[in-house]
Amino acid sequence: MDWRPYAQALAEQVTHPGSRWREPVEKTPRHLLVPAWWAWRGGRWELRQGAADEEAWLEAAYRDRTLVTRVGTFHADHAKVGDEPRGRPTSSGTLPSLVLQMYRHARIGEKDTVLDVGTGSGYGTALLCHLLGDERVTSVDVDDYITAIAARRLGELGLHPHVVTVDATGPLPGTYDRIVAMVSVRPIPASWLAALNPGGRLVTTITGTSLIVSAVATDDGGAVGQVERDWAMFMRTRSGADYPPGLDALLETARTAEGEQVGTARYPVIDVEENAWELRSMVEILAPGIVYDFREEGDTRTLLMVHEDGSWARAVQTGNEPGVVHQGGPRRLWDVLDRARDHWLEHGSLPLYGARVRITPDGTIHLRRGRWRAAIA
Repeated sequence: MDWRPYAQALAEQVTHPGSRWREPVEKTPRHLLVPAWWAWRGGRWELRQGAADEEAWLEAAYRDRTLVTRVGTFHADHAKVGDEPRGRPTSSGTLPSLVLQMYRHARIGEKDTVLDVGTGSGYGTALLCHLLGDERVTSVDVDDYITAIAARRLGELGLHPHVVTVDATGPLPGTYDRIVAMVSVRPIPASWLAALNPGGRLVTTITGTSLIVSAVATDDGGAVGQVERDWAMFMRTRSGADYPPGLDALLETARTAEGEQVGTARYPVIDVEENAWELRSMVEILAPGIVYDFREEGDTRTLLMVHEDGSWARAVQTGNEPGVVHQGGPRRLWDVLDRARDHWLEHGSLPLYGARVRITPDGTIHLRRGRWRAAIA
């Protein structure tokens, strides 16, 4: 099974001809790092096993897409055909272009030591090893199996980075010139700032947003930088085997209850989570932790918004008729969304991308762009 032409085609797709990342992509047999994965089909997760169809394995592994390897607590390596995991994705092989996108923002030098946060399949770690050498690369993940199997598979490729099982939001196993996260955080873990060498640089995304923050360590133990004029979204960090239980009961309330406040929507009902990343990011800054559920049936669109404090909103719109909004709980979540849209119309944009960033030693992120200020704590 000759995987090299597939890797070369992937390299041509995700790098330019003079890129120093082209050779690492060409050299890395991604399929060997993801022998099994979960595919979302018809509203459920289905197992894919590479050995069962080698041609499909190569096609999937060398396509620029994310391969989900773990759903809830169920890793695809441990599954058999017919198994149906429940929950949200908790580990994956990130799409190669996104891995390289984060590494480019990190401005990794040939002699830099790098902490790769979120081992996943080990693919990003492999690229770093090819570029820098094993001894300069450390990769961490919260799950013992993920780190063990990634280290074993990387070893079979002749790569031997430091792969460690730790909660990445806690103490880290060293100090580094670069910290690059393939998971999202909120706020920046104080341990990351403590682990940055003088002049070191971190790159991460903020949970619930598409914001990529890059920042350079400062003498006071914090960091300064910017929100990149770019976007990405990752799974959020977790401290245990799975994410905490969701808000299914409150979503059901939002789906059926009569609102304490009922009004007419000033804006169309849209899929904020999937199709309006910038708007979603702004709402996350204003009211962190909102969970969305969007459904479209015929020409009727329904958006639910819920929060763990008990707040909820339901907006329903049919065709071009004005939508009807029901809201309940201590806060009016739809009004928060409206405030973000009002700002967009008044100013012609939202103030997120390109904002200046100052991170204090406790990890609080202070954002500033023009007269706009916000803090992510």
